[in-house]
Amino acid sequence: MDPTQLTRIHSGLPYPLGAVSDGLGVNFAVFSANATRIELCLFDTRARKELRRFDLPECTDEIWHGYLPDAHPGLVYGYRVHGPYDPRNGHRFNPHKLLLDPYARQLTGPLRWSDALFGYRMNNARADLTFDRRDSAPAMPKAIVAEEAPFIWGNSRPPATHWSDTTVYEVHVRGASMLREDLRPPLRGTCSALADPRFIEHLQRLGVTAVELLPVHAFLQDRFLTERGLRNYWGYSTLSYFAPEPSYLQHHPNELRQAIRRLHAAGIEVILDVVYNHTCEGNELGPTLSWRGFDNASYYRLVPGDERHYINDTGCGNTVNLSHPRVLQMVTDSLRYWAASYGVDGFRFDLGVTLGREGTGYDPGSGFFDAILQDPVLSRLKLISEPWDVGPDGYQLSNHPPGFAEWNDKFRDTVRRYWRGDDGTRGDMAARLCGSRDLFDRRHRRPWATVNYVASHDGFTLADLVSYDRSHNEPNGEDGNDGHAENYSRNWGEEGPTQDPSIQETRTLVQRALLACVLLSDGTPMLLAGDEFGNSQSGNNNAYCQDNEVSWLDWTQAQGDAGRELSRYAARLLALRRAHPSVRAARYGDASREPSPGIAAIAWFDADGAALDEAAWASEQERVLALRRAAPREDGSVDITLLMLNPGQEAVAFHLPGPALAWIRELDSATLAPAIPLSGDAVTVAAHSVVLLAAAQVNGEAP
Repeated sequence: MDPTQLTRIHSGLPYPLGAVSDGLGVNFAVFSANATRIELCLFDTRARKELRRFDLPECTDEIWHGYLPDAHPGLVYGYRVHGPYDPRNGHRFNPHKLLLDPYARQLTGPLRWSDALFGYRMNNARADLTFDRRDSAPAMPKAIVAEEAPFIWGNSRPPATHWSDTTVYEVHVRGASMLREDLRPPLRGTCSALADPRFIEHLQRLGVTAVELLPVHAFLQDRFLTERGLRNYWGYSTLSYFAPEPSYLQHHPNELRQAIRRLHAAGIEVILDVVYNHTCEGNELGPTLSWRGFDNASYYRLVPGDERHYINDTGCGNTVNLSHPRVLQMVTDSLRYWAASYGVDGFRFDLGVTLGREGTGYDPGSGFFDAILQDPVLSRLKLISEPWDVGPDGYQLSNHPPGFAEWNDKFRDTVRRYWRGDDGTRGDMAARLCGSRDLFDRRHRRPWATVNYVASHDGFTLADLVSYDRSHNEPNGEDGNDGHAENYSRNWGEEGPTQDPSIQETRTLVQRALLACVLLSDGTPMLLAGDEFGNSQSGNNNAYCQDNEVSWLDWTQAQGDAGRELSRYAARLLALRRAHPSVRAARYGDASREPSPGIAAIAWFDADGAALDEAAWASEQERVLALRRAAPREDGSVDITLLMLNPGQEAVAFHLPGPALAWIRELDSATLAPAIPLSGDAVTVAAHSVVLLAAAQVNGEAP
C-alpha cells in the first residue's frame, strides 16, 4: 500500500500493544512513561524512504496509541520518540534515532552499522553526555505490520511428553543444516531445514523427545564482531522479542510454524532458548535501536544514584528491568505469543537468575516467577532456567521455584571429573546419578527438575572433551581469554586429532561412558546436537562468533563408521532409558524403601559387592561404583537395574550384591554386545566403561 494515501490518524486504543490490523485499519500502541511525544514513521515497501509521519494522538496509562484507518498488513514503520536527553538521570531520548517497535512481529531490511545509530557523538571526549542529530533511519531495520491470519495447524497437536519421559536435543537452527549437502542451498541454515524428513527421522532414530533451539528471536550482529570479520552465531543479542530472526527464514515466519508442525507430527516437542535478561543495546556506549530510545529509565536497571550507568548482572552491558510492570508485561506477552502463535512447547531462560532479581537481589518468589507460574498458558509449558548470572549471589542452582527445571552444571562438572580420573569424586558422582537429590529434593520438586548434561553449546563438545586439555579459541580474536577456564577435559595423550589407535580407543570408551551417565541418570537428559556422532569444534569452547565450519554440524561424520556406531549406541541408551523406569525415577521418595523384598529403591556397592559404608565413601582414591535401583512398573511388577562404573585404566571384576537375582546384561559400553543372560556372580567391567544389568522378570514380578 502507498503510505502517502494515509492522511489522518485517530486516537485508537491502548491495547493490544504493537501494531494490530482489524481489517479496516491498524492500531498502534507503545509504552513510554517518560516520553513527551511519539511520532509514527511510515516507509515505502523497500524500507528505504520515509514517506509520512503522524504524532500518536493519545496517551493512556503511559501507553501511547493511534489508529490509522485504511492501513493494512505489510505497512513498513518505525518510531521517533521525544523527551529529555539527560543520561545522568537515566533519560536518553533522541528523536533523530528511528526506533524499532518492541512488539514488532516481522522485520525488514538489515541493520547497517553507522555512527548515526548512536544517540551521542562518537569519539567525543564527553562520550554519551553529548547529543547526536544524525538520522539513523537509513541504517535501521524496520517493522512490518504482520498479517494476523491464523496458521492452519491441521491435525497436528503438541506431543505433551511427560517430563519424566523427556530427552532434550540442543540444536542451532543454522548450524544444523549449513553442511547438509543433500539439501538445496537456499534451504540450508533455515527453519525449513528443521522440517526436512531426513532430519526428523534422525531425531526419531535417536529417540529424543524435544529439540531445544538456540535463540530464534531476531538478534543483532554486534559491531565489534563485524569489524573483526566475525558474526554473532549463537544469537544471544536480542533485537526483537516477537519477531523471528530474518536470516533463518526464506520468505515468511510461517516457515518456522511449518517446522514446528512437522516436528509435532513426529512426536517431538520444540523448546526455545530465550534471552530476556539483556538486550542488544549494551551499556551506556551502545546504540539506540529500540528500548533505550523509548524509555531507558523504565526498560533497564540503572545504578541507583548514578543513573547514567547500567547494572550489569548479565555481563552483556545492561540488565532488563523486570521489576517494572510494563517490562514484565512485554516479556510475558512475548512468551504467550510464541506459545499461542507458534505452538512452542517450552522455554529455556538464558541467565534465569537475572529474571528473578528484584531491587534486593535474587528472589525465587520474584514477580517474574509469580507471573509465569500463575499464567494458565505458560505454567503448563516446559520451563527451564539457566540458574546463574554474573551479579551478586548469582549462582542459584536448585533455588528456583517448583515448576522450573534447571541446567545442572554440577552434574556436568562432576561427571567430567569422574571420568577424567580425578580423585575424591565418588560421593559426588553418586549424588548426580540419582537426580542430584542433595540439591533438588525440596519443595516437592521432582527429579526431572535437574537437566543433566556433559556438553552444551557453551563449552566443549563431547568429542573435544576427550581430545583437548585446554581450549583453542584463537579464531575468536580475543587472545584466548574467552570461554570456560576449567573444562575438566583430558586429551588422553595427545592434543587434538590423533592417529594413535590406543588414544583413539580410550577416547571412544570415555565418550560412551559419558553418554551413558547422561542417559541412565535420574533427571532430564540433554544432548548437544552432533555429540551422537562425534562432532568437533576443533577445541573451541566458546564458538559464539564462529558462524562457519567450526560450529556447523559435520554430517559426513554421521555417515562414517565411527559416527554411525556412536549414534546407534546413543539410540540404544535412550531405548534402555525408555524400557527401565528405575533409571528415570518419577519421584525422589525414600531411598531405603523396598519396591521388592530385600531390594531398596537405591543402594550403592563397591566392586566386592559390599554396601558402601562411611569409610568407603570417604576414600579419596576409590572411584569404582555400582548403583542398584528399583522402581515399580505400571503393571505392578518391579524394574531392577544395576549400573556399574569403572573410570580406571584397568578392568575391574564386580561381584554382584545380594540377594541373588537372574540378571540380563543389557549394556556393556566396551563391547557393545547385545543383551544376554548373565551367568555367575561377577561381572568384569573394562577400563573407562559402564555395564548395565537388568533383573529378569518371572510371572510379571521381579524374582
